[in-house]
Amino acid sequence: MNALRHSALSTGLIFFASTAMRAQDPTGPLTPPPSEEHNVHRVTTTDAPEAPPALPPEQIIKEFAEKEEKFLRARVRYGYKKSIKLTEFGRDGQPSGEFQVTVTTVVDPDGTVYEKTVEQAPSTLHALGATREELKAASRIPAYPLIPTQLAKYALRYAGTEKVDEIDCYIIEAKPKLLERGQALFQGVVWVDKQYLEVVKTYGKWVTDLGDQKAPELPFTNFETYRENVEGKYWFPNYSRSDDTLHLKDSDDVPVRLVIKWTDFKPLPMAPAATAPVVTKPKP
Repeated sequence: MNALRHSALSTGLIFFASTAMRAQDPTGPLTPPPSEEHNVHRVTTTDAPEAPPALPPEQIIKEFAEKEEKFLRARVRYGYKKSIKLTEFGRDGQPSGEFQVTVTTVVDPDGTVYEKTVEQAPSTLHALGATREELKAASRIPAYPLIPTQLAKYALRYAGTEKVDEIDCYIIEAKPKLLERGQALFQGVVWVDKQYLEVVKTYGKWVTDLGDQKAPELPFTNFETYRENVEGKYWFPNYSRSDDTLHLKDSDDVPVRLVIKWTDFKPLPMAPAATAPVVTKPKP
């Protein structure tokens, strides 16, 4: 059995093959997430085949989009444990306050899937008065924007290759062709494993014609998200991070960070329909 470990990028790696996207979105992560916070494993049951030859971008996009739909359909059949941590930083760059909530997936007898809060540490935040519900809302980031039925809404550009730790990846840049009022669309970049043509990392934001989408009262828009290989066949998000700045009228700006971690992926005891959303019910 082969296992390839995905850890966070070293500080020498850049989020994109060029700096163009960084110029457009200056609110991206200040630094890549530290390696001790993020570990991803690919598990296979056979020896890895030889890397495929260079492919036309259209074929790369077609194949990874089909797999994205497969992962989307599988994702709702799995429960998880999720921690959401919001951190403020002082002038010295050290954490000055934080608020963390942990939830787990629960299935009601009627089949309704929801996130139940299982742990909530007392908030030590100073500048932000974020509530538990605001943190949970900020953590609900759509994971699979580029499925086949959505591709026509995007201008997709092959931007080269880059190694994400040990994994050689194609870089695909996505930009909405036309912003919509009723549906937020992804604007950013995906990293596609050259060997398996599966997305292993994304960076970007969700936008409508009204602007960037974000949780109320929180500044976070751009998220860097890594994925976990589950059961050797699905890629689910397991680490997402956003760094931003809270602009205050009467004091210095406050750097803030949101980190979301998913662990303990397990099949749900009652598998919902592929399109069933996870809802939050008014339970403790």
